[in-house]
Amino acid sequence: MNGLLTIGEFSRITHLSVKTLRRYHESGLLEPATVDDYSGYRYYATDQVATAQIISRFRSMQMPEREVRAIVTTPDPDARARLITEHLTRLERQLDDTRSAVTALRRLLDPTPPTIEVRRILTEECSVAAISEMVDASEVLGWYSTAMAEIDSAEVQPNGPAGGLYDNELFTEGRGVMTVYVPTATAPSTNRIRPMTLHPTELAVTVHQGPHDDIDVTYGALGVYVETNGLAIAGPVREVYAVGPRDTEDSSLWRTEIGWPVFVASPRTQ
Repeated sequence: MNGLLTIGEFSRITHLSVKTLRRYHESGLLEPATVDDYSGYRYYATDQVATAQIISRFRSMQMPEREVRAIVTTPDPDARARLITEHLTRLERQLDDTRSAVTALRRLLDPTPPTIEVRRILTEECSVAAISEMVDASEVLGWYSTAMAEIDSAEVQPNGPAGGLYDNELFTEGRGVMTVYVPTATAPSTNRIRPMTLHPTELAVTVHQGPHDDIDVTYGALGVYVETNGLAIAGPVREVYAVGPRDTEDSSLWRTEIGWPVFVASPRTQ
């Protein structure tokens, strides 16, 4: 047919296999310009080449076919831009997750891993403005951000670095009570924010330097210290964000104090 390309010709031009073009036709993602009623041969127009290349590019970026279909079929440029932005945001999040995993793996596989410094302290009683809720482990980061933003919006006057308390059940059961707080002498009682007193607690404390990509490795090292030194965990883990995301965007400068409540364990029976 004049001005039309066979599926083979279209495949060579677009670098989409014949099998893929047939599948896209069946799914409605990219339909031929015409199909011969007698032979069933598919023919494509030259102005479909750009559309095919757009589809190929988005699919190479792991965009689901339903989203690609929405992009190539919608006439609204704002709607197309919104769909593309949402997918790029997901890709960036996946890339961040991959980078975090690589960072942690490199530290774990280091044949001479750095030792951590642990100190035993007794904290002082402290008044804080806090938000406490039952949280799923998968939602910890998002919940922390929204809760801390709520405390900041209440214009609490801090007299020390922010922190958090993490119940053991968050780690053992995947769901537990989480608390974020800011030390202050005048804690408000508004929305979810409540005054709270942190009582003196004996802690085994270490400092995690830098981004939180591999903070679980530091947790593990601290746990080994607690176990090998005959200590028993007695209460929620406490984190103090001496320098954190609220202070600087440069994650290399972050300093997170991890404190596990401990006491001297009684001798084990055999």
